[in-house]
Amino acid sequence: MQLIVQPDRRAPTAVHMLWLRVGAMDEVDGTSGVAHALEHMMFKGSKKLAPGEFSRRVAALGGQENAFTSRDYTGYYQQIPANRLEDVMRLEADRFANNQWPDEEFKKEIEVVKEERRMRTEDQPRAMLIEQLFAATFMASPYHRPVVGWMSDLDAMTPGDVRAFHRHWYVPRNAAVVVAGDVDVNKVRVWAEKYYGAIPSRAVPERKPRTEPEQIGLRRIVVKQSAEQGFVALAFRVPTLSRVEKLQAQDRDALALLMLSAVLDGYDGARLERALVQGQDRVADGASSSAAIMGRGPSLFMLTGVPAQGKSADQVEAALRAEVARIARDGVESAELERVKTQWMASNVYERDSVMGQAQSLGSYWVQSMPLDAEDRLLAELRTIGSDDVQRVAAQYFGDDQLTVATLLPQPLPEGGKPRRPDSGASGIGAPLH
Repeated sequence: MQLIVQPDRRAPTAVHMLWLRVGAMDEVDGTSGVAHALEHMMFKGSKKLAPGEFSRRVAALGGQENAFTSRDYTGYYQQIPANRLEDVMRLEADRFANNQWPDEEFKKEIEVVKEERRMRTEDQPRAMLIEQLFAATFMASPYHRPVVGWMSDLDAMTPGDVRAFHRHWYVPRNAAVVVAGDVDVNKVRVWAEKYYGAIPSRAVPERKPRTEPEQIGLRRIVVKQSAEQGFVALAFRVPTLSRVEKLQAQDRDALALLMLSAVLDGYDGARLERALVQGQDRVADGASSSAAIMGRGPSLFMLTGVPAQGKSADQVEAALRAEVARIARDGVESAELERVKTQWMASNVYERDSVMGQAQSLGSYWVQSMPLDAEDRLLAELRTIGSDDVQRVAAQYFGDDQLTVATLLPQPLPEGGKPRRPDSGASGIGAPLH
């Protein structure tokens, strides 16, 4: 188990996080959602603690705690007064090694998970579209499946499925403890060796490659849902950032795509907003861009839009692609690129003001098997991305053969019914599920 400590003495607080390099992508067909279900069950007891006792003890220490699951990882955290750090390390090590609960607790909690799926996905038209989009985009990659799981798999899930997942993946070699805040490094190491070091070491199960085959043509899906407005999402297959030192060509392309997304949608009044939302020929009520270039699986560049009154999804799709084509043809002014870089750097510096932000950053880079100074290296490499790099990737990665299009076709609302809550629905590949 790796220990990562980031001292920050500006306030008498500390964040303790346990990261596991396991998420929904490590599930197998028939048990989708088990990584997230296990996250829930980790709060349901250990050999020493009754169900719910973990959270009560953290609250009694003056702390806050939660957890998250994504396709790539699972994480647990506590933010506490710095002088209570040893207490939460003892608690977390216990439930990591000794998670234990009666079957009845699982039967109750799986119903909570199902309701979470209904609220976050099935009752959200755009979230349903994004789920269908991922399923259509990825065939061999486990990113095909939703993090929360298919409802039929949740219905069939057993306590044994969850316990087996814990037994396989919750091993010290597959985990990292990240601590940030007003802490003494030597003391943290002593406590880590005392509580986590006592956990028996076991091998991490072998991960078999599940490589996504090359896409060989444009894919389209239509999703029918009760909604007042349409929605269109374009997902382009793009390279993944695999390293932040000695960059290969695909790594530089990934960073250039990140800058391209920022040019399109990285600040108020950016290109998509000016052209589609504020333009004279207004076609959209909203438009966005995202480049999910980091992950243990394949990456996507997504463009999304909400058709304005009287406009069609086809018009929005064409307008989104036209903005990328314009950059591929005309390039980007150096001043515009420097603007988005400056905003990116400022945002990063702001995040470092938070001990939680520091811990999250360190943990997420650990998941990617990147060095501890990955963020500094990444920022340094981003500074080297030029206008010609952005123009090149705009021309290279946005053809039909790399594209899957999902269109939300609004259906009449039930008689007397209310429109479903609007949602962004377009979270990136690695967006956490709590």
